[in-house]
Amino acid sequence: MNFDEIINRKNTHSVKWDMMEELFGVSKDNGIPMWVADMDFRPPKCISESIKKMYDHGVYGYFGDDKDYLASIKWWMKTRHNWDIDLSWIFTTHGLVNGTSMAIQTYSDPGDGVVLFTPIYYVFFKQIKEGGREVLECPLVNNKGHYELDFEYYDSLMKGNEKVLVLSSPHNPGGRVWTQKELTEIASFAQRHDLVVVSDEIHNDLIMPGYQHIPMAIAAPEILDRLVMMTATTKTFNIAGMHTGNVIIPDPKLRAKFNKTMISFGISPSSFGKHMVTAAYSQEGADWVDTLMLYIEENQKIFNDGLSQIPGINSMALESTYLCWVDFSNTGMKNDEFTKRVEKKAQIAVNPGHTFGTGGENFLRFNIATRRTLVLEALKRLQDAFSDLQ
Repeated sequence: MNFDEIINRKNTHSVKWDMMEELFGVSKDNGIPMWVADMDFRPPKCISESIKKMYDHGVYGYFGDDKDYLASIKWWMKTRHNWDIDLSWIFTTHGLVNGTSMAIQTYSDPGDGVVLFTPIYYVFFKQIKEGGREVLECPLVNNKGHYELDFEYYDSLMKGNEKVLVLSSPHNPGGRVWTQKELTEIASFAQRHDLVVVSDEIHNDLIMPGYQHIPMAIAAPEILDRLVMMTATTKTFNIAGMHTGNVIIPDPKLRAKFNKTMISFGISPSSFGKHMVTAAYSQEGADWVDTLMLYIEENQKIFNDGLSQIPGINSMALESTYLCWVDFSNTGMKNDEFTKRVEKKAQIAVNPGHTFGTGGENFLRFNIATRRTLVLEALKRLQDAFSDLQ
């Protein structure tokens, strides 16, 4: 496991590397891509070997007999998250963006409201609006660089037409690992307002040492009748291109509704995805993740320490993910100015904070899941780009 390995991803149809010039005006030749949640690391060998085994066989037909595939998901959830699931609860979707869209379509109607704790993963806004639903933003409280929830305020915002709450747990982009108390409060909020909770837990394995992710199904079993759980191997093992996600629904009534949507959309799984998931959810995969998070933890320390040397710039301490949420509000600069310095002067492609909704206006999101030499180079460029502040 060499996370410092130099892997040339240019001209490989990598959206992260090959699209940054078109999307951000950052040079494809010497720019540093720190935007989309895609790591620059090879997955564990067990995943590559599963693909090689398919290649050696040479026939790529429909996937059948998924007992081992389902068992690997059950094993992972129990071993890594202490969550016992039944095989019948599992649906396979084309990733969790697809799973979220289908859940919103299943449990709400056009014109209904969908609740988001913002800032939050920007794709949710597109899914909700393009599906004819309304976004209700419940802004998180930024308490000295630590996001908190304010349910008294959120209760006052509710209009009465809300049907679904899409939760990001762990939180993207802030990196929070929600506590048992916070998850219980979220569950109570959902009960008060009769909301189906779609808990997107795609980053559930990317937890910093010293923190523990609690699946919503364990934290709040009282809402299993209104809970849709979503997990995946894609972010954990850097295999997002195979588009396979787990939608896990304990309640039979919710399951029956989701199954109808799956059938109506003609969703069927990728055989490549199922082989890769089966390989990933293993002891070898678990050992790889543990080593990965030690590397990312060190990247975070280096990155945040370097940013702290630039007056007015602060990065939230990560409890999970590899996505640093960086606050530029104390620089006194407007959004377009600090973004221009990062993209044009430093030649670093990042996600603009305003796309994550209310509360993200003064932020940029940086992906630090890359080799350490690039993290250090990015820091040097940022310090140069804001040298007039020092």
